[in-house]
Amino acid sequence: MTAPADPGVGPIVPDDRPRWAQLFCAYLEFYGTEIPPSTYEATWARLMAPDGTIRGLGVRDAAGQLVAISHYLFHPTSSSDRPVCYMQDLFTDPAARGKGCARALINGVAEAARSRNAVRVYWLTQEDNKTARALYEKLAKFSGFVRYDIRL
Repeated sequence: MTAPADPGVGPIVPDDRPRWAQLFCAYLEFYGTEIPPSTYEATWARLMAPDGTIRGLGVRDAAGQLVAISHYLFHPTSSSDRPVCYMQDLFTDPAARGKGCARALINGVAEAARSRNAVRVYWLTQEDNKTARALYEKLAKFSGFVRYDIRL
C-alpha cells in the first residue's frame, strides 16, 4: 500500500465504510481510546448525513483505497460571527506515512473552512506526538493553550 506521489483529497463516501473503520480503529488505538460498536455506527452515520455535522476527508492510494482520514466540524464561537473549524481526527496508515497525506488532509480541511468563511481551523494532539508536531509546526502556529477535561 502506497500513497500517491501528490496525494489528492476527497470526501469519504459510503463505499469507504470498511476501510474507514480500519483507519478510525487504528487512530483510536494510537490514542489508547476504546469506543463501543454503537459509537462507530453513530460516527459513520454522522459522516454520511446530508447535513454534514461531522465531515470526513480521505486520501486514496493508486487503487482507490483510503490510506488516510480526517474528520472535522464547524461550530460557532463567541469571538466572531464567523464559524470555527475543528479538525477532530487525523490518521494516516503507517505504510503511507511520510508521503504528504497528513499535509494534504490539513490543507483540504483548511480549504473546506475557507469555503465556509470560517475564521480559523484548529486541532489538538498529544504533547509527545513529536512526528505529528513536526509537521504541524510547519503548517500552523502553536497557540500556547493547554487543554483540560472534565470527564462526565
